[in-house]
Parts: sequence; C-alpha cells; structure tokens
Amino acid sequence: MSKTKMFSPISIGGLALRNRIVIAPMCQYSAEDGQMTDWHLIHLGMLANSGAGFLTIEATAVSPEGRISYGDVGLYDDACEGAMRRVLEGVRRWSDMPIGIQLGHAGRKASSELPWKGGSQIRPGDANGWKTVAPSAVPFKEIYDAPAALDSDGLARLRKAFADAAARAARLDLAAVQIHGAHGYLLHQFLSPVSNHRTDAYGGSLENRMRFPLEIFETVRAAFPSERPVTMRVSATDWVDDGWNIDETIAFAQALEQRGCSAFHVSSGGLASNQQIVLGPNYQVPFARAVKAATRMPVIAVGLITEFEQAEAILGTGDADLIAIARAVLYDPRWPWHAAAHFGESVAAANQYLRCQPRQFSSLFEANAG
Repeated sequence: MSKTKMFSPISIGGLALRNRIVIAPMCQYSAEDGQMTDWHLIHLGMLANSGAGFLTIEATAVSPEGRISYGDVGLYDDACEGAMRRVLEGVRRWSDMPIGIQLGHAGRKASSELPWKGGSQIRPGDANGWKTVAPSAVPFKEIYDAPAALDSDGLARLRKAFADAAARAARLDLAAVQIHGAHGYLLHQFLSPVSNHRTDAYGGSLENRMRFPLEIFETVRAAFPSERPVTMRVSATDWVDDGWNIDETIAFAQALEQRGCSAFHVSSGGLASNQQIVLGPNYQVPFARAVKAATRMPVIAVGLITEFEQAEAILGTGDADLIAIARAVLYDPRWPWHAAAHFGESVAAANQYLRCQPRQFSSLFEANAG
C-alpha cells in the first residue's frame, strides 16, 4: 500500500503506470538525418532505469521540415523507424518501463541551429537550413525569414504525415503518443492569435483556431491502436497580452476530451519572442489546476518541479494527477529513487543495481522485470 500519492499507481487510458512520475520529452539535438544514434541509446537507457512511471521520447518530427533543428529525431521514413527500433530494442532489453513518443512539427520555429551553437534560425539556402511553414507568414522574430503560409494541400500533407508517424509508432510498439501542441510549435501556432492571422476556416475565432489541432488529434487517434492512449501537450498561456490564454486552453482541453484524449500535459510559453514569464517553483501548476477542475481526464503538471515534498504536494492537493520532470532528472538521473527513499516507498530497479540499495532503505528496490 503506497504511503504517498506520487508512488500510487494510475492508469492513463488502458495504460497502467507504477507511479505518477513522468519523464517529459527532452530534445537532444543528436540525430543524424532524423535518425536516432548511440547517444539516444545511452540517454534513453539511463532514463528507463530511473524508476519513473513513464518515459517520453523527445519531440519527434513527422516530416523533415518539421524538425526544430537538423539534429532532431524524426519518424517520417523507414530509416528513422529502423534507427528508433534499434534504440528501443536496446532499452527494452534492460527495462520494462512504458515508453511513449511525442510527435510534432516545429512550424515557423524549425530550421534552427543547435542550442549549444546559439539556437538561432538558419535561413533557407544556408547549410542545414530550409524554408519553414506556418499557419501564416509571420516569423517568430522580425529578423527571421518569414515562413510560408500553409495552403489546403499543405494541411492535407501534414494530416497524412501525423497519421503515418502514428502508424510507425504503433509498429514500434510504443505505449502512447503525445501530440506536441505547446512551446510555440506548429499546432500552438494555429491556436494562438499572435501567430495565426488566417481568414479561412482555420483562423479568427477560437473554434477556427482549434480546428486544425483537433483534426490532427483525430487523425492520430484513428491511426494509433485504440487500446493505447493518445495525449496532448499544450502551453496554457503565451505570457503576452492578447495571446493564447488559460480560458482558451480549458475550452481546447474539453474539446479534446470529447474526442477521446487520454491525458492533458500542461506547460506554457514558447510562442512569442517578447513573452514575460514569471518563473518560480510551481509557476505552471495553477494552469494544471484550472484544467483539472474543468475536465475528467488525467492532468500532468510540469515546470520547475524539483523537490520531493513539492511534487507530492502538487499531487496530494489534487492540483494534478501526475508530475513531469525534465531538467531535474537530467541533473539527477535517480530522482525517482531518491524520492522513494525520502518517503519510505519502493521503486523498480534493474537487477544489476539491486546490491547498491543503502542499508537504511532496505525496502527501496523492487526487481525490474527487464
């Protein structure tokens, strides 16, 4: 019997999780032509032995021009699928942690340099650069090359690209798909009036701005096995005046729930270069709380959740159903182990690591079925 909410089990759709710690998707910018490399085997293997309840593969592009950078992972051709299969086979040999994938398209924020090389846009025609696409020909920054506005054929190609990627994810036996609708990438660009200036059925009113992201959800849901969950990650606010906001986020969440969304991951920001984010511990939790109050599906909170008691309080007070960690688990790859020890709980560990259990935490480890 769990002593804490964090280490109590939960189901998302038909997927049972040991605990409520989710490892959020984190871009590694280390792919080659969209294909995972040995870095991903090391990185995901490390995270899959962390004791968390669920692991999410980084933002994975559904088409080459949808990559954030030339180092991004893709799932748009057989070579990408084969490289990911090799990595997953290596990870699964030693861990039974459920693994999902975040599928997305960067839109106007694509064609970027690697973060450790500055991260700015690479213009089309320059090495490693390409022409970006978006709902409207509005660049992320004034100095950037303006994206090409998507026409009806472009929208159709994207629907197919998301469907094809979801089908590849199913063939790879991934446990869940998360659709990336946050952080200023393509679907967020459709949602926000800051980036969506369209005058057709996909722009203007909230109903119209939600239309394409909802179509993408329906497309992915139809292409992925019905017994496996499809979830959505959304930015709850643009952190700018007259931008996407929490009330619109709630309406979007409710529309997704009606269409069979299994969970809603609440983040914020990333769309406007002039955003004014008020950073601090739990700074995004009120958004998760608001969505949870207005829907019945599980809600995942994220953002500067670093302390064990902090995470448990978010869950214990009902502000969210799960917590996601990202930078915290890169800094401390055994964060879930240490949280379990702190609370006197137990966590799955690889058989090879069982003998490292500290004497004062004699009931910490359960053998991992992997």
